[in-house]
Amino acid sequence: METQSQIKRWLSDPAVIAAICAVLSSGVHERRTGLARQLCEQHGFRDARGQWQTAGCLKALNELSQAGHFVLPVARSRPGRSTPRRLRAPVPAPQGVPDDVGAVQGLHLIRVDDDAAMRIWNELMLGEHPRGAGPLVGAQMRYLIGSAHGWLGAFGFSAAALKLRDRDAWIGWDGATRSMHLHRLVSMSRFLLRLRGCRNLASRVLSVVMGRLAGDFEARFGYRPWLVESFVDTVAYDGACYRAANWVRVGRTRGRGRQDRAHRCQAGTKAVYLYPLLRTFRERLGATRPTVALSLAAGEGLDASRFAEQEFGGAPLGDKRLSQRLVASVARLAEQPGRTFSGVAQGDVAAIKGYYRLIDRPALSEVTMANILAPHQSRTRQRIANESRVLCVADGTTLDYTGLADCEGLGHTGSNQTGAFSRGIQMHTTLAINEQGIPLGIVDVRCRTPQVDAQKTTPKTPIEEKKSYDWVQGLHSCMALAEQVPKTRITCVMDREADFFELFVAHRLNPCVDLLIRAAHNRVTGTGVKLFDRLRASPVRGEIELTVKRQSTRAKRSKQKARPARTHRVAQLELHYDAIEFAPPSTHKDKAGLSLWAVHVREKSAPQDAEPIEWCLLSSRPIVDLADAEQCLRDYALRWRIEDWHRVLKSGCQVEELAHQSVDRLERSIAINLVIAWRIMVMTLGREVPELPAHVLFTDIEIEVLSAWARRHPRAQPPKNLGDAIVLVAMIGGYTNRNNDPPAGHELMWYGYQNLMMMSMGYELRDD
Repeated sequence: METQSQIKRWLSDPAVIAAICAVLSSGVHERRTGLARQLCEQHGFRDARGQWQTAGCLKALNELSQAGHFVLPVARSRPGRSTPRRLRAPVPAPQGVPDDVGAVQGLHLIRVDDDAAMRIWNELMLGEHPRGAGPLVGAQMRYLIGSAHGWLGAFGFSAAALKLRDRDAWIGWDGATRSMHLHRLVSMSRFLLRLRGCRNLASRVLSVVMGRLAGDFEARFGYRPWLVESFVDTVAYDGACYRAANWVRVGRTRGRGRQDRAHRCQAGTKAVYLYPLLRTFRERLGATRPTVALSLAAGEGLDASRFAEQEFGGAPLGDKRLSQRLVASVARLAEQPGRTFSGVAQGDVAAIKGYYRLIDRPALSEVTMANILAPHQSRTRQRIANESRVLCVADGTTLDYTGLADCEGLGHTGSNQTGAFSRGIQMHTTLAINEQGIPLGIVDVRCRTPQVDAQKTTPKTPIEEKKSYDWVQGLHSCMALAEQVPKTRITCVMDREADFFELFVAHRLNPCVDLLIRAAHNRVTGTGVKLFDRLRASPVRGEIELTVKRQSTRAKRSKQKARPARTHRVAQLELHYDAIEFAPPSTHKDKAGLSLWAVHVREKSAPQDAEPIEWCLLSSRPIVDLADAEQCLRDYALRWRIEDWHRVLKSGCQVEELAHQSVDRLERSIAINLVIAWRIMVMTLGREVPELPAHVLFTDIEIEVLSAWARRHPRAQPPKNLGDAIVLVAMIGGYTNRNNDPPAGHELMWYGYQNLMMMSMGYELRDD
């Protein structure tokens, strides 16, 4: 069987459906099985062993019937839930297993072919594996791991996941090729090892079973698999045995199970590992080897002529025409962010219909937030690969859609003093930033729509069911990114909400990135003294100055606290740092403690009306001298970039003004605006890093236009660097640039840039 049978696709042909309707109306078949057998014989639906594919045909008929194409005879019986065959007592534990696999006696695999072996396999899985014995789907193989010491574990193989973004990208096949060859990919759905004290046992049995699988599979099903997939929960396991057995980690899942049709993503994300059983598997699968992305400079390709194509071109939306529509729509939206597409399209009815048809695709279509962002995230990796060190800053924000009464799927995001619930989306994002503070792009985005009951958690609630798990998932995304850009050192920067034990444990299992987190808990250290007290009493390692910017008074609002005024000052800070040991909390006594470095700064003498500045940062990166400690502080100071980005998203792109009738549609629009907000932020950062060359963010033509415009206007000079160019853009937008003027806002900047684009295309600037 070179290609997988496309039974449903074949039966979906209008002529075949008409023929099925004629057979059903004749009353020849009173049972569905008879119709399925007739169709198998007519169309040659056979598997690799030459047997009729009656079950697959029945499944396709049921799906077509549910879609309304015809009405099948009433099913005479419904299959009940089967009870696995098992032993009357648990499988005895192995005895006398040595410390090293080389000393294990009689290590072997037994293929589960008879009732006795199946009972042992079921008993092991039901009693000792967290996912139980199944049910497994598709073509299945099972093995027991035997030895002279007793049963050591078991394997279970079944059909592969239907879709998996990171896996499919690594293989290099599209949707059509995947549907033809998916049967050549099998999933190791169960891997049970009953003991951990035997060195190299896991990697040894993995190697042994991979050597047997292809031949045994062919003997049973008539064809050989070419690739094996497996999923590892990195919260509990580090996957070292897979790497030792030459498996390849290719990415992560998104937390969806096979039956997660509502995109709840409650299964928890897992690392994806693949094992090729054939060196030429890509050629056999009809796939192409993914090309290695070239590095991309920060700001390159953000001009109007290239932005939409570079950041959205080739999005895997299931149809090339949808991808082209996305690029064309983004090109218009980027010109006037914050406006509806109807407003920016200016009466282009075809463009308006095309955009809203894109956004209003069915919930189960491939037009998802992840797929819309995929090209941008690919470009982000290219920009990261161009840097020696990158900060991945994570934070959460809430998008309020309480006013959308008819929007389906919104969650409860809070309540006011009267107890009335707010409705919206909780969004957790990770933004990549280089050492100069320029945002490089979006690394990870996750949306939650929590219900009231889901917000009530206890210490016994699994971490996967808590909002805080978003931080762990964001860390996993950074770890996967680090494996794709090995020459770039990545530091994950997080605020106090990320200071919880499970996050540090997740990092310890795969420390390929650095952690930098502001401490929230005054934990007891290994010396018995609390963290903050110990650092305050430690020797002063140095002093630094911090400029505290002026802040105006803000009255209390419905969802914001009141904020007092703050005057501009230069704060003198004492700096401390030390290596700290923490014991595990009472809820994790079975785990090892934490070994981290802490950097602490405290203002020596703050004004009477001001709160003294005090920070405590926890880092996995060794702090051996004053320069390392100051670097941690500089890195954490850039965390506010992500808050600026969220502010641009809400105030500049007006995402909370979107009006769609479902969360799926909102997420698609939000995905587009996330990238547009990132671009706006990059374009306005010349104020923060003015010494950079102007060509970092502007094309040669745009720089020439700015120079020509400056020569014709007073108080303007041709741009010498990025800061000068940004000021000129603001002046084109109406900024006066007087000595006492505050910095230009995003609206003036963006209006000026729109005019600059028009001038660059040969248009005269008109004063409306």
